[in-house]
Amino acid sequence: MCQNVGTWGRRTWNKKSAGLSYCCGLQNTLSLSIITKNSILRTVPRCVPVLYRRAHCISSLREIAREEIGKIKDSGTWKSERVITSKQGSLITVVGHQQLEILNFCSNNYLGLASHPHIIAAAQAALQKYGAGLSSVRFICGTQDIHKELEHKIANFHGRDDAILYPSCFDANAGIFEVLLTDRDAVFSDELNHASIIDGLRLCKARKHRYLHLNMSDLEQRLREEKNARLKLIVTDGVFSMDGDIAPLDKICELGDKYNALVFVDEAHATGFFGKTGRGTEEYHNIIGKVDIINSTLGKAMGGASGGYTTGPKELIDLLRQRGRPYLFSNSLPPPVVAAGIKAFDIVLNSNNLAERLRHNTKRFRDAMTKAGFTIGGSDHPICPVMLYEERLASVFADEMLARGIYVIGFSYPVVPNGKTRIRVQLSTSHSDEDIDKAVNVFVEVGKKLDVIS
Repeated sequence: MCQNVGTWGRRTWNKKSAGLSYCCGLQNTLSLSIITKNSILRTVPRCVPVLYRRAHCISSLREIAREEIGKIKDSGTWKSERVITSKQGSLITVVGHQQLEILNFCSNNYLGLASHPHIIAAAQAALQKYGAGLSSVRFICGTQDIHKELEHKIANFHGRDDAILYPSCFDANAGIFEVLLTDRDAVFSDELNHASIIDGLRLCKARKHRYLHLNMSDLEQRLREEKNARLKLIVTDGVFSMDGDIAPLDKICELGDKYNALVFVDEAHATGFFGKTGRGTEEYHNIIGKVDIINSTLGKAMGGASGGYTTGPKELIDLLRQRGRPYLFSNSLPPPVVAAGIKAFDIVLNSNNLAERLRHNTKRFRDAMTKAGFTIGGSDHPICPVMLYEERLASVFADEMLARGIYVIGFSYPVVPNGKTRIRVQLSTSHSDEDIDKAVNVFVEVGKKLDVIS
C-alpha cells in the first residue's frame, strides 16, 4: 500500500489495469499509486488520472467523429473545400489549377461587386480612418457614425422606419423570433426555409406550423385553424437559395391581411438585384411596402463581405437593440465592411444597369441549358440548379467541370433533401456572353460523358 497513508483522496477505476487509482491525501504528497488486485504497479504524479481521463475523452471524440465522417463519405455527400488564390470574381485562380484562369459560376456575387474598384476603395478609406475593428459590441463602444449611416441607408432603400445591423443574416434570423414571439403567439414557416430561419424559430416559444413549400392552400388551412394567437407571423424566404424558386409573396400578403397575420421575408438572395430596381421579391410582385419585416444580407449582392440586417417598424428595431442576443453579444461590423456596404447601396441606387445585365445573363444561360436537355430548377432567377439527383454523380460532375476551367459545386444532403442533388449555378453581372456560352458548352460535354444528357 502507499506508505503515506492518511486521508485518502479521489478514487477512480482504471479499466486498463483493472484496478483503483488513489491519490494520497497528505498535503505534501504529490504522488499517486496505481493499485491492482494483487499489488502496487507504480507510483506516478498525481496529475496522471486527469491526463488519463482527458486522453480517454479525446480518444472517444476522435472515434465518434471518424465514424460520422465515414458515413458522410460512404453516402457520397462529403464536401471538400477548394482554395481560391485570387479575388472573388467571374475569373479566379484555384490551388491545383494555377495554370488556368477558372470561370466561377457558383458565387453569390450577383452584381459583381465583391472586387469592384469602388467597393475596394471605400473599404480601404474606412480602414485608414476608422481602423480594423471596434473591439466591442454596439451598445458599449462599438457604434460609429458609419454604422448609423448604413442602417439609415438600408431603411430608406426598403422604405422602412429603421434598420439594425448584425454580423450576418444568419444572426439576424437567429435573433428576431425569440424577441418577437412568446408562447401566446403562432408562427407559420415554409418547410424549405433557410436553415438560419429554422434555427431561429427553434429558439422561440411560439406555436409552430410548417406549411408545404409554396402551398397557399396549406398555409391558409393552418392560419384558419390558429384562432387564439396574440400574434401570427408568416415566415418565408423571398427566393429559396437551393431551388431558385420564388415565394408567392403577393398571395402570402393577401392571406396575412385576411387572417390578421404579420409577414416576414428573408431577402438574402434578392436584395440589390431582384425586381426592377433591386428591391427584392416585394418589387418583383409589385407589392412594395406590404411586407412587415425584412431580413437580408450584405454578404451576397451587396459587396459580398459580411453583415446582415433587419428592417421594419421602429418599435421592433428598438426592441431588438435591447434584447436581440446576436446584436448584444457580437462585435460590431468592422468599418471596412460597413463602408463597402454603404458604397454597394450607393451603386445600386444610382443605376439599374447591373441588375438589367444580370437578367440578360440569367435568361441566356437558362435558355441554352434547357435547349441542351438539362433540367433547370426555379425560374427568372440567377440561381439555376442543374438537377442531377444522384449524390456521387454531382461530385464527379463538378470535378470534371473544374478540370475544364468551370468552377461549380455539387450540392447534396444535408444542404438539399436526399435525392435532390444538383449543381447550383449562379449567374453574375460580371459574366460576359462568351463566359456563359463556354460554361454551357462544357456542361454539354461533361453531361454527355456522364450520360446525363444524350
